Amino acid sequence: MVRKIFRSFGWASLLVLVATVGCKNPGYDYSEADAAEDTGATMGSDSPAGIQISGTADMLRPGYRIEIGYSGNPSAPGAPHREQIRDDGNIQPPLLGNVMAAGKTIGQLQTELHALYVPAFFKTLTITVRLDERYFFVGGQVRAPGQKLYLSEMTVTKAIQAAGDFTDFANRRKVEIIRNDGTRATVDCKRALRHSEEDLPIYPGDMIHVPRRW
Repeated sequence: MVRKIFRSFGWASLLVLVATVGCKNPGYDYSEADAAEDTGATMGSDSPAGIQISGTADMLRPGYRIEIGYSGNPSAPGAPHREQIRDDGNIQPPLLGNVMAAGKTIGQLQTELHALYVPAFFKTLTITVRLDERYFFVGGQVRAPGQKLYLSEMTVTKAIQAAGDFTDFANRRKVEIIRNDGTRATVDCKRALRHSEEDLPIYPGDMIHVPRRW
């Protein structure tokens, strides 16, 4: 009788057990962070939401290349002045020495340069400041890594899309940003798609690294 029962139910039970174990996808790294998110737990101190990013996307920053044009006065410099903003935030336009450029908008820098040149050096002068093309970099587990042209109001998720999106092996929860000034931030891109305040801005010169998940 026992053998008959085993023949009737034993193999069926075994197949159900194997199917249940086999349903778990070894490629999906469900972690404590996932569990915390599913239960509504708050994020810790290393959360990207706790990182303060100074300035806005339209502010000049160290590493930006700018061009200063002069017109409206025959005595003004004939050729535009091109320079990269130094790590200390300063530039050195003709005749002026150090001028702080970082942390200002293009319009603010134009106004300040005009006030420094007129009337100390010229009675009249028109100043034009423009930015050269700017880039950021994406590496790691994206489909098209490399240097990408910076467009205004870039965020981490938009930058990843510009690099062809994630590969199948990307760890989307630990995307690292290395700022032009050396500071670092980590973004959970799965959360950032649902919580826009966690989709950190990207600036020219930033490096984004998408690690591989194991």
